[in-house]
Amino acid sequence: MGVAVSNWRLANAVARAGQLGVVSGSMLDTVLVRRLQDGDPGGHMRRGIAAFPVPEVGDEILRRYYNPGGRAAGAPYKNLPMYKQRVSDARQRVTVLANFVEVWLAKQGHDAPIGLNLLTKVQMPNLASLYGAMLAGVDAVIMGAGIPREIPGVLDAFADHQAAQLKFDIEGLPPGETEYLTFDPASCLSPAIHSRSLKRPAFIAIVSAASLAATLARKSNGRVDGFIVEGPTAGGHNAPPRGSVQLNERGEPMYGDRDVVDLAKLRELGLPFWLAGGFGSPEGLTAAIACGAAGVQVGTLFAYCAESGLAPELKAHVLQSVVDGSASIRTDPRASPTGYPFKVVELPGEAARAAARGRVCDLGYLRVPVRSPDGRTLYRCSAEPVGAYFAKGGDVADTIGRRCLCNGLTASIGQPQSRPATNDIEISLITSGDDLRAVASFAAARPGYTAEHVVRYLCR
Repeated sequence: MGVAVSNWRLANAVARAGQLGVVSGSMLDTVLVRRLQDGDPGGHMRRGIAAFPVPEVGDEILRRYYNPGGRAAGAPYKNLPMYKQRVSDARQRVTVLANFVEVWLAKQGHDAPIGLNLLTKVQMPNLASLYGAMLAGVDAVIMGAGIPREIPGVLDAFADHQAAQLKFDIEGLPPGETEYLTFDPASCLSPAIHSRSLKRPAFIAIVSAASLAATLARKSNGRVDGFIVEGPTAGGHNAPPRGSVQLNERGEPMYGDRDVVDLAKLRELGLPFWLAGGFGSPEGLTAAIACGAAGVQVGTLFAYCAESGLAPELKAHVLQSVVDGSASIRTDPRASPTGYPFKVVELPGEAARAAARGRVCDLGYLRVPVRSPDGRTLYRCSAEPVGAYFAKGGDVADTIGRRCLCNGLTASIGQPQSRPATNDIEISLITSGDDLRAVASFAAARPGYTAEHVVRYLCR
């Protein structure tokens, strides 16, 4: 659910209603330091930081980023250094702490499980993110947008506070050469961390095909505990259609029979699965269970509830625009620098605002590592300035239509970056599932609805 839309408040509220509350782990390090720079209203970040088992880590980050009075109007946020294959321990500690704080806050005041969702495609922060969440006692790790075959082994290693590694995907790497991302809890934090007992969370992979589920179940380097089967009507990133990609009259990829998941084959694996994408209704839940699913994953209904991280004025604007017919959902094959189709909420004037935005890449979570002819590893993003992308060996054609997801999604939760040099403020980018019109009707009947309202509706 974007960046901190499914935040600790929402995950906590869903868990209190008796279901698995899930925290979105994307870019939590940036979200944490921006909350601190905004003065940490309510003191929740400082409360979570105080619970971190290595106090000096929190002290260091508070010194660097906490501004008791908040930012002055128009003042830019101080950004974190962008991730690379190797970053300082100090940079890793921000990510560890951010994931700990979000999960720790989500788990307060109840005994229900809390999960963490990460994107396999966003490789570089994932090890530190997983360890931080495990320090807070996360109950489940949910990952898609790639093939997360190595993650079960990482969870096993971190449960014993051991170092872990992931193969690092670098474009242009010579055959036979392998690079890794590594994270060692003892060297990054303190050997004393070993005294803290950690449980190994369940691992649930997001898949769009039974064949991928079978591969993960049989060939992962550790235990896989279940699957979320996500269809092309779900929000955020979608799997591309199988076979040759055809576009409809709106320029959206067209899905067909080959993209329908064979649930009979999935059931043969003997692992629980949940259905996602268009199942956010009592009828959807009933249909999913009739197909052998353990339940459903719901995003869009929760994204517009009172506890979600989406900026309140944007929630109201989107829902009203859906009602009056001026907003639509588009599966954009070009928007995401990842190359995956991405659902975008198109609002009045959205296209013009997006076209007028100056290209800036200063968060860098979707940068792709590339081996240059001289042997260096470069980092490029097809949404960065075109000249910079071309200078790193990129094809200019790859930059057409790309949107900066990092800055756009962060702006949608009320953390838009200010750029005094150009007198600009980042524009928001909102993602949502195809069932947004049904959400508008739901909201109209229940003004200011909460996560508990959603759970009661689904389970009635």
